Amino acid sequence: MKTALITGASSGIGETFAQELAVRKTNLVLVASSEDKLQKLANNLQNKYQIQTDVIVQDLTAPAATKSVFEIVLQKGLTIDLLVNNAGFGDYGNFAERPLEKQVNMIQLNITALVELTHLFLPGMQQRKSGGIINVASIGGFQPLPYMSVYGATKAFVLSFSEALWAENQDSGVKILALCPGPTESDFFQKAEFPESAGETSKPKLTSAEEVVQDALQALEKNQSNVVTGGFFNQVIVNTSRFLPRETLANLVEKQFKSFQQNK
Repeated sequence: MKTALITGASSGIGETFAQELAVRKTNLVLVASSEDKLQKLANNLQNKYQIQTDVIVQDLTAPAATKSVFEIVLQKGLTIDLLVNNAGFGDYGNFAERPLEKQVNMIQLNITALVELTHLFLPGMQQRKSGGIINVASIGGFQPLPYMSVYGATKAFVLSFSEALWAENQDSGVKILALCPGPTESDFFQKAEFPESAGETSKPKLTSAEEVVQDALQALEKNQSNVVTGGFFNQVIVNTSRFLPRETLANLVEKQFKSFQQNK
């Protein structure tokens, strides 16, 4: 039976990955900072699907956090066949007015922890000539995101990094996928501090986390370098940069995202 390690596993897309992989009889290593949610999920999935679930309670923005996760996995004698780097968050607002600590933590979680975990677990997969890594990027990684400038930049990094690793590993037996969801049913917007009073016309249509995860696992099986989920409209968004000058695109996105502020 294969084993998957999922970060940010206590809610949203990470939790849904755990549920879907449990259905597929995959043992799970669940990583998040929320112990109660994580343990409850692990117990439920283990009892329901008769799989092994291990919980690692870890804030991945903490110093040496990824090394600690890796060492715990080694101590447990586990082999990770699938790594899902899902943990991450966003932040909405004028960059100069947002807390610097939050921006730095976002970079630490969205980029640094993802790179470190990939670097720790990829060599073992290459030695075994099998395995997969799903790095959760975003459709926001295809263009600049005014008022979410750091978040968009982190996801652009994840997209480029993952596609480069995909190319490097074509002959290694390891599959690498950049998962690029659009707005998804989760607590993302709440954590990013989007205004609750944003007008209904400004709110994006949300895709279910189940659909995102199904598309991701199917794309990984096909050895795609990336997959954009959420239907035709998201495909239009990610391809707009092919047809518009970058300055024009940035200005268009700025007007759209500024509308959230105006609805405060």
